[in-house]
Amino acid sequence: MSEVERNSDILGGVPVFRGTRVPIRNLFDYLMRSGKVQEFLEDFPTVSFEQVRQIMQAAEVAAKA
Repeated sequence: MSEVERNSDILGGVPVFRGTRVPIRNLFDYLMRSGKVQEFLEDFPTVSFEQVRQIMQAAEVAAKA
């Protein structure tokens, strides 16, 4: 199952972590600023480490394509 959810009723269809209202973009913004996943997880407790791991793996695969 994908950890990304797009629903026009949630933030107008912006891709979010499944089951949350946290945009995926927020993760990459945090990583660009601080590079700390733990900081992101502390600020967005509805997102799990496993969700972040899966998003990062998908980004790695996409970057290799």
